[in-house]
Amino acid sequence: MPLTKLNFAPGIDKQNTEYGAEGRWIDADNVRFHYGLPQKVGGWQKIVNDTIIGVARDIHAWSDLNGVRYTALGTDRKFYIYTEGTIADVTPIRKTTSSISNPFTTNGTNNVTVTDSGHGASIGDFVTFDSFSAIDGLDMNAEFEITTITNSNSFVVTQTGNASGSTAGGGGTGNINYQISIGPDASVYGYGWGIGTWNTSTWNTPRSTSTVTLDGRNWSFDNFGEDLIATVHKGGTFRWDTSAGLSTRAAVISQAPTNSRFNLVSMPDRHVFLFGTETTIGSSTTQDDLFLRFSSQEDFTTWTPTATNTSGSFRIQDGSKIVAAVRSRNAVLVWTDNSLHALQFVGAPFTFSLVELGANCGAVGVHSAVDINGVAYWMSQNSFYLYDGTVKKIPCSVQDYVFEDFSIANYPETYAGINSEFNEITWFYASSASTQIDRSVTYNYLEKTWYTSNLDRTTWSDYGVYQQPYATKYFPTSTATIPTVIGLTDGATTFYEHEVGFDDDGTAMTAFITSGDFDIQDGEQMLSISRGIPDFKDQVGDATLKLGFKSFPTGTANNISRTVNTSTTKFDLRGRGRQANVDIRSTDVGANWRYGTLRLDVKPDGGR
Repeated sequence: MPLTKLNFAPGIDKQNTEYGAEGRWIDADNVRFHYGLPQKVGGWQKIVNDTIIGVARDIHAWSDLNGVRYTALGTDRKFYIYTEGTIADVTPIRKTTSSISNPFTTNGTNNVTVTDSGHGASIGDFVTFDSFSAIDGLDMNAEFEITTITNSNSFVVTQTGNASGSTAGGGGTGNINYQISIGPDASVYGYGWGIGTWNTSTWNTPRSTSTVTLDGRNWSFDNFGEDLIATVHKGGTFRWDTSAGLSTRAAVISQAPTNSRFNLVSMPDRHVFLFGTETTIGSSTTQDDLFLRFSSQEDFTTWTPTATNTSGSFRIQDGSKIVAAVRSRNAVLVWTDNSLHALQFVGAPFTFSLVELGANCGAVGVHSAVDINGVAYWMSQNSFYLYDGTVKKIPCSVQDYVFEDFSIANYPETYAGINSEFNEITWFYASSASTQIDRSVTYNYLEKTWYTSNLDRTTWSDYGVYQQPYATKYFPTSTATIPTVIGLTDGATTFYEHEVGFDDDGTAMTAFITSGDFDIQDGEQMLSISRGIPDFKDQVGDATLKLGFKSFPTGTANNISRTVNTSTTKFDLRGRGRQANVDIRSTDVGANWRYGTLRLDVKPDGGR
């Protein structure tokens, strides 16, 4: 009897049952579809061994006029620049207290109280002391993470060892530099007084439930020429000057609004946009989530409209907040949590026009939308969409899997990354059981296929500036190495280069794909399989091919596995059931494979 070819449609189908998905693949991890065939994804390795403080929320790569390459990384706690093997902390300074005398108090322990009137710091903020004298054997000229806020005039830092004595007021004269305050490492539901609708809970009692989300710390980066414009979520906007070098921190653009959600630079006209910003410049209390401003053309220091400049503002009416924006063909696309709009450059006197393109199609986070060749793709609260002149919902074969297990509170952390070498958009998101990104879903926009993975990257940058994609992963129990901070608490990000080799930074990467069930005569006839002929391409090392036999769709499978490598021409087995499925996986260091068409000796078997 001739062998039966097992052909499966490309992509993952999680909308059907295992039995209903006959002829489809139903599950996978670390597998992509390329020209219709499943293959193990490329590996990754550390770019540098050093790690940075906090969870990275945005990444941006560019080159200066001399061809020097840079990457900006913003975390919930710091702002970094990476270039040619070096990572530098360029977190802006919020406040400097110069020439302060004897601010330190010791008590014989490793806790040191610092007195500085109106310091404005919070627990977890970073502070640096310089030019002070040692006090009770403790050198205070270092960077510290603030341990305790005593009151508005004093706080506590923790040293590496105990003071040799107790001194109230010492250390001589020096300077105190406060970095911008840290933010939450993830979005959370807000609780307490004033959260939620009126008359929720009882008077003078904090709310026990909430639907109000307090966004985690995020960043947005864009280029103004060779320099970088950086906006911290619900905070200031800064410039990092490449010509000043890595020893110089980002500096606040003093003329810009002080409280904005994110930024974008329009091209080629070069206006700096600030979204969800202040209605009155310099007044942080006037921050409006639906209000946007743009600077004068070619000038990020001019924000107040006059007859001689092109700055201006709009307020979007649909939605509760501006969520995302991307540059697209001849327009800046802007999403609220409910709608899509286009900002088009029209010149004087109005500079830009604002047009609504679609409703009930909002984006979930500032980095949840991308543009590829003039087509925008984004993730909403319950679907995926594209805009190519018309807003369209993208058919998705894993939709229920994604959106029925999607952390609502952590929508804002969702990050969309492009891997243009393989025509992929991947959305990294947090499942309902997690407060951090722990899953991903990928759309191949040329082949129109979907696949899922447990790959957990908090940011992603496509190749272009660099030869391979760059990405970041968060390790909540690890301690960062850059910079050296005394009293530093855990939470570190590792910086990876992707599509390198076949492994997870030198360790084995498990990759697998599983098919739906297949049968003969619609399951009315039992089947038996006695041998098979594998079909792999680009195989390195061993792969395990498993056939699972069941008598009923909800029954327990009897699995039979065979090891397949480049020398395997066929394999023998003895399996019987009313239906069967195929599983291919690899677990070894250096393993790689691309699956073709498996042929099996499938025969009717006695019994119905």
